[in-house]
Amino acid sequence: MMKKTFCICILCILTSDLLSKEPVRTFEGTVTHVSDGDTIHAVDGNGTKVKIRLYGIDAPETEKSNKQTGKISKPGQPWGLEAWKALEKKVHRMKIRIDVMDSDKYKRLVCMIWLGSRNINREMISEGHAWAYKKYLDKSPYASEFIKEEEVARKAGKGLWKEPNPLPPWEFRKAPEGE
Repeated sequence: MMKKTFCICILCILTSDLLSKEPVRTFEGTVTHVSDGDTIHAVDGNGTKVKIRLYGIDAPETEKSNKQTGKISKPGQPWGLEAWKALEKKVHRMKIRIDVMDSDKYKRLVCMIWLGSRNINREMISEGHAWAYKKYLDKSPYASEFIKEEEVARKAGKGLWKEPNPLPPWEFRKAPEGE
């Protein structure tokens, strides 16, 4: 009976952790570089450099080019450059609070970014610079808030929603090169 109770308690703890999606760790850092509309680089108080993917959002892809040759290796999407500029304007060289939610297969920290009381992830969606990334918002306390912000931005024709039929980045990334 004790074994069964112990197993049920462990299962409850693990399930509640998955459902709550609270930050694993929180720290402050200064943004040193903005890669695109949903990825930044920062340095913490100890000088540790971190690459951060903004949690719960997916911004249009930016054009990628070879730094040495200048040759375009991957095309960008409409509104990708605007999303990058918007995020850069918000956070570049700013001190931010970083709530680590997870890490991804590229070894980036997946985080909620705060500038004072401003939730930068939410702002990117509400201003039409990114989609709510529903695939990764499942069971998150931010899911309904982010999805609602996207719907409001769509209806208002903000940012990328000015485009007649914007292609979500997760579909753009699946498309064969040159399409």
